[in-house]
Amino acid sequence: MTVLAHHLDDDSTNASAEDVFLADAQQYRRELLAHCYRMTGSLHDAEDLVQETYLRAWKSYKGFQGKSSVRTWLYRIATNTCLTALDSRQRRPLPTGLGAPSSDPVDDIVARDEVPWLEPIPDDSTDPSNIVGSRESVRLAFIAALQHLSARQRAVLVLREVLQWKAAEVADAIGSSTAAVNSLLQRARAQLDAIGPSEDDALQTPESKEAQDLLTRYIDAFETYDMDKLVELFTADAVWEMPPFDGWYQGPENIVLLSKTHCPAERPGDMRLLPTVANGQPAGAMYMRNRQTGVHEPFQMHVLATTDDGISHVVAFHMESFEKWGLPASL
Repeated sequence: MTVLAHHLDDDSTNASAEDVFLADAQQYRRELLAHCYRMTGSLHDAEDLVQETYLRAWKSYKGFQGKSSVRTWLYRIATNTCLTALDSRQRRPLPTGLGAPSSDPVDDIVARDEVPWLEPIPDDSTDPSNIVGSRESVRLAFIAALQHLSARQRAVLVLREVLQWKAAEVADAIGSSTAAVNSLLQRARAQLDAIGPSEDDALQTPESKEAQDLLTRYIDAFETYDMDKLVELFTADAVWEMPPFDGWYQGPENIVLLSKTHCPAERPGDMRLLPTVANGQPAGAMYMRNRQTGVHEPFQMHVLATTDDGISHVVAFHMESFEKWGLPASL
């Protein structure tokens, strides 16, 4: 009886330790989601990979010897989980990343549903990754640029430059050498430089008065069905794209002509937009009126890049639900 009681006590202690560990690990869920999103460019994939990370952590908990923090250990598992997943997955581009020139706004628009497009991610101002990597590390331009890198280059760049890990720590995490990590980082930086300058440095924060004013005027133009108002909001070389359609459009006049030609709305009130934040940028969740029911249903998430000169870039993602943003299913 004494031996049995001793074993029961051990089992109880181990279970208690695991419970404490898992409870501690949960506080990192949101920043791990941001990490997996940076690696994959997909919110849905990132959610699945975070779940897989916690499952692997739970299964291998007994092997965790406390040589690093729980947070560091979870990041190692998450990174390697992402690397394994990315072996069998295509990169997730935006239309501007396909290599084609800008499109004619009056031409037919072509949906490419077979392409695994980049996805937006809801913003969370309480996200711990904002402290570590800041909102800039989930902005669309940066996530789109990461898609041009190999999976291991992505991992090294994110761990070194977003999370500020030392080269030796990254090497240990991905099973490589410090020299190899430095080489991967150098090649990753060179590739990003070749893609072109990032617009991120010039972007306003979503909470700034200027960004809020631009978003309000942008929403008003759509809701009143006054597309001509958009001309004065965009910068001279502004870009518009709307996956899953593969075209992209440049310049205020072309963007307005595209909207007039292809937007399914017909009159004021057909479109309603709720202000929100996505990828650390101001955004508008667009609901389109269903002509049969009169109900406004989820249609697109417009993610805006706003600068002191105006709106420089809009990605209008087709959306069937805004649940992840905590927004209503219909209006």
